[in-house]
Amino acid sequence: MLDWTKLIMDGGIFTAAFTGLVLFIAMRTPRVFLAPGETPPDILAKAKPLTAKEKEHAKKAIFPLMVILVGGTLYSTYTFAQQSGAGYGTLFVHALLIQLIITTFDLVFIDWFVLNTITPKWAVFPGTEGLAGYKDYGFHAKVHLKLLPRQIAGAAVIAGIAWLLMNYL
Repeated sequence: MLDWTKLIMDGGIFTAAFTGLVLFIAMRTPRVFLAPGETPPDILAKAKPLTAKEKEHAKKAIFPLMVILVGGTLYSTYTFAQQSGAGYGTLFVHALLIQLIITTFDLVFIDWFVLNTITPKWAVFPGTEGLAGYKDYGFHAKVHLKLLPRQIAGAAVIAGIAWLLMNYL
């Protein structure tokens, strides 16, 4: 059986860390998120391409975000496994829900509220002011839906690792 308190607590902690880091990176160097699949096509077409230095910085910026998303999910799932002795299926659901809590908040708060609704100046790339992509809520929803198969696969792997650790360590 799922532990909803653990899901909410861990999901909240990792969501806060993920959101805080995304906003910190975006406010300091927003261009690291200027990439196909992250930026609406009209904005991507008009913005200056990333420099080599910016591309390198973008790769470095993604690492801590993935540590939070993957590492946080693994930590939460493993500690849940230890506490509950749950089977693989329950661990899979737990891992998937942790990821969905983080990424759904990212969609609703960062993408829809901050980027689409408020559209702060730091989020607008020079030369792209006023483009329709800044108000394209559907773009971000589609991006998140496209990530769902990877989240399911990631949750399956994480649940497997947590189950193995629980049973063989």
